[in-house]
Amino acid sequence: MRFLLDQGLPWSAATLLTERWIPTQHVTDLGWAAAADEAILQFAAENDFVVVTLDADFHTLLAGSGAARPSVIRIRQEGLRGPQVADLLARVIEQVRIDLERGAAVTVRPGRVGVRALPILP
Repeated sequence: MRFLLDQGLPWSAATLLTERWIPTQHVTDLGWAAAADEAILQFAAENDFVVVTLDADFHTLLAGSGAARPSVIRIRQEGLRGPQVADLLARVIEQVRIDLERGAAVTVRPGRVGVRALPILP
């Protein structure tokens, strides 16, 4: 499982996660810094990435499309620095790894992790 950090997250978190044996890239590394959310989701689905974002639009797009992939982790806590993001994601990934492998929309709030299986059906 590989992870793709969206633009709002610190670039340094990708390096810190990779150092922990959690393969991670940042959208800027791929030249996708200004890409539309739909394009990032499609790229992630085609290349087996889990998207990590601060943006609620990714979950909305997944729900509207009925897609079963890619999994998306939305962090609902702004202002985190790279080490904080890396620590938080390492804990969340360990906790919901099986859900992510199956396809999930994950929401991370302080002290709480919510998981919704994909596809999200009406």
